[in-house]
Amino acid sequence: MGTITAPRSIDDQVVVRDIIADIGASIGELRCIGSQQLVRAGVSMSHLHVMWMLKRHGELSMGRLAEMLDVGLSNASGLIDRMAERGLVERVRVPDDRRLVLVALSDHGRQMLDHADVLRSDLLETILRRLEPAQLQRVAGALADIRQAMQAATDAGELPSEMHSDHHPVSVST
Repeated sequence: MGTITAPRSIDDQVVVRDIIADIGASIGELRCIGSQQLVRAGVSMSHLHVMWMLKRHGELSMGRLAEMLDVGLSNASGLIDRMAERGLVERVRVPDDRRLVLVALSDHGRQMLDHADVLRSDLLETILRRLEPAQLQRVAGALADIRQAMQAATDAGELPSEMHSDHHPVSVST
């Protein structure tokens, strides 16, 4: 697969821009629909973001978590206090250094994320069932092409080899 660094024509640029807008809108809609159940269960979007980060990165120190959220330590501590009260996270003391406290996703928090994943999978299945077989084949082919292009761009050093949420800090209101 050859490396394409930029669309070759103005028409290609318009198509790429339209695809990016459509993907962004679709992901945004899925995110909103999938998270509504969790919000009804008392899990805020801030909590959800922290839970996804902990699932992705594992245990984190309060300082590192605050840095990744781009908030002060006191704001991060308040957020983690509320999440611990709801049983979403746990504070873990490091045996070798009792002063160091790590934050970890609890079993209940993991179950909540699994529930959100199931909701999104069910939602996507409902949406995909509305497509005709030929449309499903086009979607499957397009997604395979996107995965291959992503891998090629990563292999060529055009993308980070592993995307982390700390590359683009998101301010979180507590």
